Amino acid sequence: MISNYAELFLICAIILMPIFYETSSRFRYYFKFVVYYGVVILNSFLLIPVFLFRPCDVRNLILASKFCRLASPIVSIKWEVRGAEHMSADRAMVMVANHQSSLDILGMFDFWHIMDKCTVIAKRELFFAWPFGLAAWLSGLIFIDRRHPQRAQTAMNDSTKMLIKRRTKLWVFPEGTRRTTNEIHPFKKGAFHVAVRAQLPILPVVYSSYHTFLDDRNKVMNPGHVIVTALPPIETKGLTNDDIPELIERTRNAMIETFKATTKEVENRFNLSGHGITPAKGTATVISRIAAAMPSTVRTVSGGGGATVAPPGVTSFIEPEPRKIESLIGGDASPIKEPTAYRRKDVQRD
Repeated sequence: MISNYAELFLICAIILMPIFYETSSRFRYYFKFVVYYGVVILNSFLLIPVFLFRPCDVRNLILASKFCRLASPIVSIKWEVRGAEHMSADRAMVMVANHQSSLDILGMFDFWHIMDKCTVIAKRELFFAWPFGLAAWLSGLIFIDRRHPQRAQTAMNDSTKMLIKRRTKLWVFPEGTRRTTNEIHPFKKGAFHVAVRAQLPILPVVYSSYHTFLDDRNKVMNPGHVIVTALPPIETKGLTNDDIPELIERTRNAMIETFKATTKEVENRFNLSGHGITPAKGTATVISRIAAAMPSTVRTVSGGGGATVAPPGVTSFIEPEPRKIESLIGGDASPIKEPTAYRRKDVQRD
């Protein structure tokens, strides 16, 4: 009897899931994050036995990234990497990146093979989120206790010897807390103290804004395109602790400039506004693009002067001035590929 109920529940879930996905932006938001975290957790289970053969080796992260990066196409996010030559340099350095969401880690999975030997500063609480925490520790992640700044600083300083000896990169989110506020917040000094004391270069890494596809407040996550830019390294040779405030300001200003430029580029390339939901003015209608992609026997109506029209039932789902969807006519793949039927619902809620 119990098995029958379980089978019935499974069948209903399979039938209803596509319906919820197509009609509810909130469901899509949670579904995509569940898929993302599910892929990471599953790979942690599978790879822990493999990592035991070379524990605490940062190269384990390259293997992990090969599997975890599969989540990106599933949740419809494309990562475009620029400045890969700076990431691939075979030298120890401190990489600082802006922190918007846990999706930042998903982006790292996409280009970890470029960085090769790289470890990450992570908050101590993540270690207890098993199996991910155990897999991360076996992959050489450095966990710090942010509630005790002195301990955190000591842990970071101790890691510098390993960085220099093994030519390993140290990835840090200097903002500390992730925020999807469409700006880069003030930096904490820890990463810069490490760089100056060890005389290691600072490598700024900038993710373009997620606001083009992600809205945590309203639980909206559309397909997205993110430009990840590695700027030229900033040398710290000859600098002292007195130079750290100026170093932080110079690094942050360069990242802010790149953040604004790449975000604007994404918006212009895909004609986005807001969270990838609000239609951009002056954009050609989706009806004309769908009609242009259809065979002439379908889109041409005799007696109407050969006018191009949409098939019956399409117009009720099309907005007057929708976003640009070049993928319909074979152009550059746009991150906005979801049906307009539920994009209308998103617009109304925002």
